[in-house]
Amino acid sequence: MTENTVDALGWIRDRGAGELAEKMGIEFVEFTLERAVATMPVEGNRQPANLLHGGAYVVLGESLGSMSANLHAGPDRLAVGIEINASHTRSARSGLVTAVCTPIHLGRTLTTHEIAIDDDQGRRCSTIRITNMIIDKKN
Repeated sequence: MTENTVDALGWIRDRGAGELAEKMGIEFVEFTLERAVATMPVEGNRQPANLLHGGAYVVLGESLGSMSANLHAGPDRLAVGIEINASHTRSARSGLVTAVCTPIHLGRTLTTHEIAIDDDQGRRCSTIRITNMIIDKKN
């Protein structure tokens, strides 16, 4: 897979981010092997206390981290999540949250990414780490 941002964004648009990511309004805005960025609206993803649901942060992080791992894996392999953790440090109430995903490790069989999610004021709301296993695609 190419590291060109335009080509990688096209790859996501062609492949799709998945039904859940689409329902939650996740949009990929930058995408390379070194850095991927996506946004998600708070509205429509809140819990009853009017705060962004903690699970929504995790869905955003997993969507970004897994797509990044699949870009690294290439067209004949598939990255599947095997571990994820999240630490929520602030609650977003409105606007958009922005997730920035960077690789910690890009190996032949495992990848690990860190995803930092900030609110509209640039304040960290959640930090997520995901590990994906890379497997051969089955025909």
